[in-house]
Amino acid sequence: MDILEIIAKKRDKQELNKEEIDFFIERYTKGEIADYQAASLVMAIFINGMNAREITDLTLAMANSGEILDLSKLNHIIVDKHSTGGVGDKVSLVLLPLVASLGVPVAKMSGRGLGFTGGTVDKLESIPGYQTNIDTKQFLQNVEKIGISMISQTMNLAPADKKIYALRDSIACVESIPLIASSIMSKKIASGAEKIVLDVTYRKRCFYEK
Repeated sequence: MDILEIIAKKRDKQELNKEEIDFFIERYTKGEIADYQAASLVMAIFINGMNAREITDLTLAMANSGEILDLSKLNHIIVDKHSTGGVGDKVSLVLLPLVASLGVPVAKMSGRGLGFTGGTVDKLESIPGYQTNIDTKQFLQNVEKIGISMISQTMNLAPADKKIYALRDSIACVESIPLIASSIMSKKIASGAEKIVLDVTYRKRCFYEK
């Protein structure tokens, strides 16, 4: 299998099979595929899209590119939440501590901002003394002891997504539904939450008659 063949397939609007997607994610995570080749494939996906099966395979490949946390030993239903965000979005900072205060443990791994938006991690790091870059052991301890932990993406949780996430931002490929969906859900799968709420922001257009 060759990365050039995979790039060419998606360039030509063909479907990638599971083996090709797994090959790309595994080799790119290990550094065996160059950033410029990954950028070519990401751009081809941005332009030509992916079907539901491809998105599922990409999501699972990225989730399995590193460690997947097992939170069952905490003996609680662990929840998480994702927001599509927007300018000034601060839902997680308010909602999740409230949920945790009601006795529902929260385990959240968040991303940084893409494009012009600020991510939850960027906001958390503006709090003096708040550490977002902790290891998985401390992450689990925080959930167990205080009922909530909100951290940045670690190297051993969905590392493929971390690389592709940064790559998308640097090559103007942020606004791609297949890449957005696989990025979000790979992190959620890897971080081990059992229940996930998706907060999807939308704009209502108003029309006025003169």
